[in-house]
Amino acid sequence: MKTCLIAAVLLAAPIPALADKLEDLKEAGTVRIAIGNEPPFTAIDSSGKVSGAAPDVARAVFAALGVEDLEASILDYGAMIPSLQAGRVDAITAGLFMKPERCDAVAYSEPILCDAEALLVPAGNPKGFQSYEDFAKDPEARLGAPGGGTEEKLALDAGVPRDRLIVVPDPQSGLKMVQDGRIDAYSLPVLSLNDLLAKSGDDKLEVFAPVVGAPVYCDGAAFNKRDTDLRDAFDAELAKLKESGEFAKIIEPYGFSAQAAISTNRETLCAQQ
Repeated sequence: MKTCLIAAVLLAAPIPALADKLEDLKEAGTVRIAIGNEPPFTAIDSSGKVSGAAPDVARAVFAALGVEDLEASILDYGAMIPSLQAGRVDAITAGLFMKPERCDAVAYSEPILCDAEALLVPAGNPKGFQSYEDFAKDPEARLGAPGGGTEEKLALDAGVPRDRLIVVPDPQSGLKMVQDGRIDAYSLPVLSLNDLLAKSGDDKLEVFAPVVGAPVYCDGAAFNKRDTDLRDAFDAELAKLKESGEFAKIIEPYGFSAQAAISTNRETLCAQQ
């Protein structure tokens, strides 16, 4: 009978303080994160400081939560989730994009860093192009894209006729063709176009992102499935960071689009094949 009573007490007892994970981190003053050392997502600068867009966002969010320091472990991407599940790190902030199978294995935050399709257009986007469908509807519009690439397929699927979809051999050619007015826009992922535009120094062009209706692929901070309270606290501060504009100030110098992250959510991304 005593054994049965002990078993009943054990079964009735709450699972230990998983909800106190944040308090544990605050007491330690440090959160252990996994990174990949893959700029601009993550990096270690010359002084040894953890840098890159993902750790910088994590640093701001955890500081708001009362955890001041980041302790980073550089891991292969394949080792990150097992290390998180084994408790060797507290979070992954490394450009680990959301996929259904990863969403089953970890508790992701809302989106942080996104790789979305973008358009290089004249400053002010005078023709107002926002989607591939916009090019399909305008009988005069000419769109440039890499041959055989995702952008070409998405444009063709959206109805852009082949004779107005110009195959561009390389990014520099795409830039020059927009500058010369030979095409109305050139499409590549946002990181690629932001880098191209920054190196060109041409203030008569701008990048529009994300292309409306095109897939957006994003990471989020990843937490152990047991630590959803910590994830939820992280999400609350991340939302404040986005709303204040500070989020954009952190990630856009690295070439990421804040609007791309704001335009989608974890539920959509985790369901996206």
